[in-house]
Amino acid sequence: MLPWSSPLAGRFEELVVDSAALRGNPLGDPHERPLLVYLPPGYDEDEAKRYPTVYVAQGYTGHIAMWWNRVPFRTPYPELADAMFARGEAPPAIVVYFDAWTSLGGSQFLDSPGTGQYHTYLCDEVVPFVDGRFRTLAARDHRAITGKSSGGYGAMVTAMLRPDVFGALATHAGDALFDVCHRAEFPRCARQLRDRAGGSYETFLEEFRQRSIPREGDIELLEMYAYAAAYSAEPDGRVLMPFDANGQVVPEVWQRWLACDPVVMAGQEQYAEALRSMRGIWIDAGRRDEYYLDLGASAFLDRVLAAGVQQQQVYFELFDAGHGGIEYRYPLALAWLCERLQG
Repeated sequence: MLPWSSPLAGRFEELVVDSAALRGNPLGDPHERPLLVYLPPGYDEDEAKRYPTVYVAQGYTGHIAMWWNRVPFRTPYPELADAMFARGEAPPAIVVYFDAWTSLGGSQFLDSPGTGQYHTYLCDEVVPFVDGRFRTLAARDHRAITGKSSGGYGAMVTAMLRPDVFGALATHAGDALFDVCHRAEFPRCARQLRDRAGGSYETFLEEFRQRSIPREGDIELLEMYAYAAAYSAEPDGRVLMPFDANGQVVPEVWQRWLACDPVVMAGQEQYAEALRSMRGIWIDAGRRDEYYLDLGASAFLDRVLAAGVQQQQVYFELFDAGHGGIEYRYPLALAWLCERLQG
């Protein structure tokens, strides 16, 4: 736990993906995106050996440089993962840290006219880019996606939407059970929007973009808008909010959000079939999660099992923690996934 970086047993390659899918996106965000690819110990010694691949999705406001953020007495995840491979606690794998940040703070890893084609970018551009440059086992049974919070959401929905690309997933406190984790926030957001921007998101966004440092409450309002941009944007890019000026639900917009809820999706046969095809599904959360994503995890587990996924395909745990500071859980899921991606 030194306050500076430790020597790595494996190594990283830093690349840039020039994305056709993100070119001309509605937010004007860059279409050239950074990519970090971790190559495990031994990768350079045996030029014939191929490896399974695990893709890592970040939570809301996450961007790729933040993987190296270092706080006292804690080790960044890339170093935790490298140490795990160095100790031989998991079969070696290539780990891909990709970027899906937007100027709203996140994309939810979906295609949306409000943010851009981030689902297409990941599945149809980033994955082939990595397979074309590194010695991967280039098949869905040897490829997984993992993430925490909004990244956990991305892991769940991406695996359900594209089981041809990903054959396993891990979600740490992923956004799920929207009735519980999101709906209760609507009155709070409506009140803040009223008091700070006259009830207008357009006013709030204009003022936010002019500030050099976010004010208290900015990120909470921006986060809700970012979700709406992902879940309920119109074809022309106009973003519809799921609540009115009094914080009451707008039913027709809320239904669009619910259609994106992993718990709701898992109850539909097309996605249930995708879940049944997974080689492994890891679900965990802190039992004191401030956003009640422990309840979302339990609800997703219930739907996964109801879909016919065999118990031996699933790992589930509620552990003693809140929402933050759970990076020590990520290598546990990574090792579990790597075991299931072999062969």
